[in-house]
Amino acid sequence: QVQLVESGGGLVQAGGSLRLSCAVSGRTFSQRSMGWFRQGPGREREFVATLPWTGGMTGYADSVKGRFTISRDNANNTIYLQMNSLKSDDTAVYYCAASSGYFPALKVLQYGYWGQGTQVTVSS
Repeated sequence: QVQLVESGGGLVQAGGSLRLSCAVSGRTFSQRSMGWFRQGPGREREFVATLPWTGGMTGYADSVKGRFTISRDNANNTIYLQMNSLKSDDTAVYYCAASSGYFPALKVLQYGYWGQGTQVTVSS
């Protein structure tokens, strides 16, 4: 089992920044990739960013490329999502997820473990 706990969401004005954190515990060695997804009101859950547990590669959705940065702290088993230049379209519940699949894992079905989500609201 792998447990994921997100934090760092909140209300921010358009153009502002937030950093989300995801604390990972349990059988982390069984997971090869980590990802962030989001689900806006009335929308399906969509991919945001991903990275492998080791190595310097990262992958992003086109809608966030250049504004969001995914990173990890292996010593503390924590994944981050730095979000800059936020827009109202970024309003969503953001989920951290773990996958046993190899990078890049871009689809919801590739992830077997999910956090409870954290709300991000961007006011215009």
